[in-house]
Amino acid sequence: MLVYEYLPYELARLDVLGQAAGLDLIQVMERVRLAARREALASAGPDEPHVLSEAWIASFQHNQWRRIARVMAEQRMSVYKPTEDRRAVRYDEERLQRVEKDCADAGQPDGRAPIEMLRHRVYRITARPAAAPAGEQHLVRHYFAGSEAAAVEHAQRWFSRQGGSNESGEYRIVSVEQVLPQPGEFF
Repeated sequence: MLVYEYLPYELARLDVLGQAAGLDLIQVMERVRLAARREALASAGPDEPHVLSEAWIASFQHNQWRRIARVMAEQRMSVYKPTEDRRAVRYDEERLQRVEKDCADAGQPDGRAPIEMLRHRVYRITARPAAAPAGEQHLVRHYFAGSEAAAVEHAQRWFSRQGGSNESGEYRIVSVEQVLPQPGEFF
C-alpha cells in the first residue's frame, strides 16, 4: 500500500517555512511582496487543468508568507523561528498524524501488502506544440510524482489525451523543473 510522506500542500508550506527561518520582519515583508507579485502573475497566466498549478502554489505560499509576517508582528519575533510558531508546530504534528493514519488505514491485516512510503515532489513541465511559431505560448503543467521521469510520463499521457503526443512530435517537452521542495531541500 502506498503512503505519501508529504502531500503537495505540505511541501509548499515547508518550502516557505524553510525560507522564512532566520529572517527578520523586514525581510519577511519583502517575501510577502514578492509572493503577492508571483501570485498576480500566476493568476494572469494560462489556466492549468489541475488543482496543482502555478496559481495554486503561488496563492498558497503567499498566504503562508502573510501568516508568518502576522505571527512575527503579534509575537514580536526579532527573527522567524518555526519552532516558536504554534501553527507551524501544529502543521508538522498534523502531517505526522496523517502519515500515521494513512499507514494504519493501509494496514497489513494479512501481513502481505507492505506499506511503501513515497517521497514525491512537484515538477513543472513546460511543453510547446512542435509546429508552433516562434513566440507562441508554452503549455505548463504541474505534476506530483516520485521522479522527473515519472512526471514526464504523466505529462506525455496528458498531452496525448489533448490530441497530440510526444511520439508523433505534436508536443515537445522543453523543460522539466522540480519546484517543490526546492532541489536539495529535505530529500
